[in-house]
Amino acid sequence: MELRQMRYYVAVAEELHFGRAATRLHISTPTLSQQIKQVEREIGTPLLIRHSRGVEITAAGEVFLDHATKTIAAAELALTETRRAAGLDEPELRLGLLNGVPGSLPKALESLASERFPGCKVTPIAGTTTEQLRRLSTGDVDLALIRIPVTLPPATDSAKLAEEELGVLLTATHPLADSTEITLDQLRDHELIWIQREAAPEFYDDAIERLGGPGLRISSTAMSHSQLRSALLVRPDAITLGSRRAADSEIVWRPIQGHPLIATYTAIWRTDSRNPVLRAMTVSPGLTTMRKHVVDL
Repeated sequence: MELRQMRYYVAVAEELHFGRAATRLHISTPTLSQQIKQVEREIGTPLLIRHSRGVEITAAGEVFLDHATKTIAAAELALTETRRAAGLDEPELRLGLLNGVPGSLPKALESLASERFPGCKVTPIAGTTTEQLRRLSTGDVDLALIRIPVTLPPATDSAKLAEEELGVLLTATHPLADSTEITLDQLRDHELIWIQREAAPEFYDDAIERLGGPGLRISSTAMSHSQLRSALLVRPDAITLGSRRAADSEIVWRPIQGHPLIATYTAIWRTDSRNPVLRAMTVSPGLTTMRKHVVDL
C-alpha cells in the first residue's frame, strides 16, 4: 500500500463524497474509486459504504482512517526532519499570484502542491501579468498565473485552468443599472475606466477590440485592478469591466450582449526549472489535468 493511496482514502473519508474528494485531489472520480477499491481488497474488508448521497465510513474504515492519518503525518515529519538534518532548504514554490484572480485558483494550486510534495511551502507573490512574466523569466517565481492572450517567453509551458465571463461593473445608481444586459452601443456612450494597458498589453488590446475599438470612450484615468471599485464610487457616471465577483450593494454587474469577453486564467512555468515542488506538480496527472476539476467561474 502506498502513502498516495492513504491520502486518497483520507480525502474521501473527510469529504464523505467521491466527487468532492476527486476535485480536491485533482484526479478523476473513477480513478479515485478504483484506488479505494484496491485498498479495500488489500485489507480484505469494506472501508466505506457507498450510496447515492455520498459515503459512510465503516467501523473498520474508522480504524484505518486514524492510522492512515497518523502514518501520513509521520511520513511528512520524517521528510521534513531529514531535510533539516541534511541542511537542505525547506522546499518552496513561489507562486506568481495575478491581481484579481479568483481565490479558488491559488487554493487549488496550493492543494496540489501539498498533495504532490508534502511539507512544502507556497509563497504567493502578487502582480500583473506583465510583472509575472518578467519574474518568471528572471527566476523570481516558479509558477505564475496570468490571463491570456499573451506571448509566452521561450522555454515555458502552460495549462489553462479556468474561464470567467467579464461584464460591466457600474454603480447601483448608474442609468444603465436597470438594464438586464449592456449593448456595445451603450458602452460607447459612457466613460470606461479600466486597467493600465502595460499591466497586460495583449489581453487589454484583445478586450478593447472585442468591444468595438476606437468607438469606446476610454478614460485617461487608468487604475489597478484593486482600485477599479473605488474609481466607480468617485466617478458614478463611469463604467468598468470585471467579473460578477466584484458586485456588492453599491456596485452591480451586468453581462455584455453577446458575451464577448472571457478571461482565461492560465498557469505558466519554465520547462528548465529544477524546483522539485513544481516538477512534482506538473507530472501527469497534475496541472495539465487540473482544468477538468476547476469549474468555470
